[in-house]
Amino acid sequence: MAELLKHYFNHNFLNEFADTVCEVISPFDKKQFLKKVFDDQWEQRELKQRMRHIAIALHDNLSGNYKKDINAIIKIIEHIRSKGKKEFGIEYMFLPDFIELYGLDDLAISQDAMEFITQFTSCEFSVRPFIKKYPEQMMRKMLEWSKHPHHFIRRFSSEGCRPRLPWAMALPDLKKDPSPILPILENLKNDPSEFVRRSVANNLNDISKDNPDIVLQLVNRWQGSSKETDWIIKHGCRTLLRKADDQALNIFGFSGAVNCAVTAFSLQPNHIQIGDSLRFSFQLISKEKQPVKYRVEYAIYFVKSNGKQSRKLFKITENTFHPNTPYNFNRSQRFHDLTTRKHYSGEHRISILINGNELAGQNFELLD
Repeated sequence: MAELLKHYFNHNFLNEFADTVCEVISPFDKKQFLKKVFDDQWEQRELKQRMRHIAIALHDNLSGNYKKDINAIIKIIEHIRSKGKKEFGIEYMFLPDFIELYGLDDLAISQDAMEFITQFTSCEFSVRPFIKKYPEQMMRKMLEWSKHPHHFIRRFSSEGCRPRLPWAMALPDLKKDPSPILPILENLKNDPSEFVRRSVANNLNDISKDNPDIVLQLVNRWQGSSKETDWIIKHGCRTLLRKADDQALNIFGFSGAVNCAVTAFSLQPNHIQIGDSLRFSFQLISKEKQPVKYRVEYAIYFVKSNGKQSRKLFKITENTFHPNTPYNFNRSQRFHDLTTRKHYSGEHRISILINGNELAGQNFELLD
C-alpha cells in the first residue's frame, strides 16, 4: 500500500528541516520547535492538520514579525535549493500554510511571498482566503500570474482559483459567477506546459458542476484550436460526459440514445472481502446500421458509512464500434482502502454504461 501523505512529516524530515533552519536563522531553538511539533496529539493528526500544526510551531519559534519571518522562510527555501532540492516539495506545504495563517492582513507581502514559494511548493490552498478577502485585487494578480515566465506560477494562477479545489476552502463567489476565472483560462489554453494545461482542464471541470452552459459555450469556441486545447476541453467536460449531458455528448461525437446490447455480464466472484478484487466481464454488440462512437464505462455503487449507496464512474474506453460485431471486455476493481475512500461492508452494485445509459447491472457483497 502506498505511504500515507501525512507520513512525509516524520521525525527524520522535521529534524533535517530544523537543522536547515538553524543554518539560516540564529538563534533558532531546534529542541523547542521539535518538542512543540511532536506533542501528545501528533499521531492523531491527519495530513492538513499536521501541516497547520508545523506552521504554528514554526511561527512560535520565529520572531513574530511577519515581514521578517517571511524573509527568513525565503532564505530557508534558497538554502534547501542550494542542497539540490529544486522545486515542488510536497513535504514543505506547511510553508504556504504560514502565509495563510499569519499574512492575511499583509496583502502585498503575501502576494510576493506566494509568487516565490509556489515555485518551490504549491500555494494553491493558502491563496484562497486571500481571494475571499480581496477578490478584485487577487483575481487581477492571478491574471497577471497567468502570463508569468515560470510554469509553476502560471499553473498556480489557475489551480488557486478553482471553484471546487479538493481538500481546499470553497470559493462560493466563483462558484456562482466564474467570469473572473475565464480570462486566466484563455491565457493558458495553449500553454506549452502539460502541468498547466491539466490545471486548466480541472478548473473547467469545476466550473461545469455549477455553470455547465458557460463551459459548453467556451468549449464550442475552443474546439479545434489545437490538439492540446482539444484535450483540455475533453478532460474539462468529464463530469458533463459522466452525467450524459446531451450537449456535451454531441460535441464529442456521442449520442444520448444508443441502440446496442450488453450481454454475458458476469462477476467473479460475487462475494469479496475488503482488500480483494472483483473481476467482471461482458460483451457489447452495436445494433446500429453504421459504425458508431460509444463511451463505455462501469459504475460502482459503493456503500457509505450511513448504509446508503454512492455511485462512482470509471471509464473503460471511447471507441468506434461496428454493427453486429461482438466486443469482449474483461476488467477488475480492487476494493482496498485509500486516503480518499474507505470501504464499508454490505451489498454493492456494479453496472455497465454506454453513453451514460445503464444497460446491465448486478449486485455483489463486500465483506469485512
